[in-house]
Amino acid sequence: MAYNKLHESDLEILRRIVGAEHLKTGRSELDLHARDESFHEPHRPEVVVWPQNAQEISEILKHANERLIPVTPWAAGTSLEGNPIPLYGGIALDLRQMNRVIEIRPDDLQATVEPGLDFVALNKRLRPFGLFFPPDPGATATLGGMVANDAKGIRAIKYGSTGDHVLRLEVVLPNGQIIQTGSYARRSSSGYDLKRLFIGSEGTLGVFTQITLKLAGIPAEYLAAVASFDSLADASQSVVEIIRAGLQPAALELLDAETIRLVKSFRGLELDEIPTLFMEFQGSSRAALEEDLQIVEEFCHEHCCLRFQSGFGRGERDRLWEGRYSVHDAIRAGFPQLAALVVDVAVPISHYSEIVRCAQRELGRSSLIGPTFGHAGAGNLHVEILYRPENRAERTRAHAANETIVFQALALGGTATGEHGVGIGKIPFMAREHGAGLELMKSIKRLLDPNHILNPEKLFAVG
Repeated sequence: MAYNKLHESDLEILRRIVGAEHLKTGRSELDLHARDESFHEPHRPEVVVWPQNAQEISEILKHANERLIPVTPWAAGTSLEGNPIPLYGGIALDLRQMNRVIEIRPDDLQATVEPGLDFVALNKRLRPFGLFFPPDPGATATLGGMVANDAKGIRAIKYGSTGDHVLRLEVVLPNGQIIQTGSYARRSSSGYDLKRLFIGSEGTLGVFTQITLKLAGIPAEYLAAVASFDSLADASQSVVEIIRAGLQPAALELLDAETIRLVKSFRGLELDEIPTLFMEFQGSSRAALEEDLQIVEEFCHEHCCLRFQSGFGRGERDRLWEGRYSVHDAIRAGFPQLAALVVDVAVPISHYSEIVRCAQRELGRSSLIGPTFGHAGAGNLHVEILYRPENRAERTRAHAANETIVFQALALGGTATGEHGVGIGKIPFMAREHGAGLELMKSIKRLLDPNHILNPEKLFAVG
């Protein structure tokens, strides 16, 4: 697609729309919007704008669509697949100043927010009402970015994805039209579910301006447990048995020995440097959770669990889980000179042990370090394959290992990306995963964005 560069006349129109104080063209600001947390090559936008409302976004998109200027929505920049990198320059549409809580309706367990609000700030506002927004991707992500990526995180096994909590969206289409999808009702069978079409679309179909979310009550009681195992195989098989038994953990996370070593060093924690499961259960009473605890401990010991710790209450939960929240920072601190290619596959839970074995086998073949962890209870596995970015051979081996793991996940009935989205990095696997459905996706993109101005060349190459 041939896009136009911005002229001074375009910048003047943008200034009139958002105000001069909400537009920047300085090199440092452009660099901040040129890359996310991934290894993908940065690309600078030509201008960064901070809209304040839906009408401003509508006017920006209308002008960009008429002038064939690409627009890339920007949230917190914490994504891991190059999702918000402005490949063709143009306008970086930074939504972080649209960060208001518009309304909280505690009797309906709902809140309406703007896209630039982060989920941590939302939960602070909700706490006095005894409510919380369950999805927790780890990084301080904005709610707009979470919806655009359909983020999951550690509680997905119990509460589902971000998309499962979206009731209503206000969206600005590429031509500037503002639409509403969904409703405040928790159930509807009225027409096509357009809301779901935009969830997970990674900013390629429209820009969110208001999001109405379904909330949950803060649990009365927490139980946390940490189980350490002799081998990764034993730990991953315990995951399968726990889920198969019908238990419903709120979180069930797997960390391999290398990851444990890194978080232990980073946080100064007392952890055994062996494969470890981090588990969380929530309930209405301690008595009910004690029954779950007994069953879980039995399963773990059946699979060579070497150490089992548990504790009740939110404080104990936070203490035991401190290591899990530190994983990405610990890997970065442990290997500051290395780049990371992050594997993000998910498989049916019955095949979880198999995909873990596949990952370990490929790391051995590639002779590369790859801290391995994931939301095991949801069948999600991450491997941060580390390599020297200047070493072409290592980079090639890293990509080959990632490809093998992804293709194995697809062969097992899984997906190339469990929660990080497609962005740039997972495009090569889209045809294998979706078959003829990929052409339908492209048709929808052409219908809603015929000039391909919104986050172009993400998810797939439209052609």
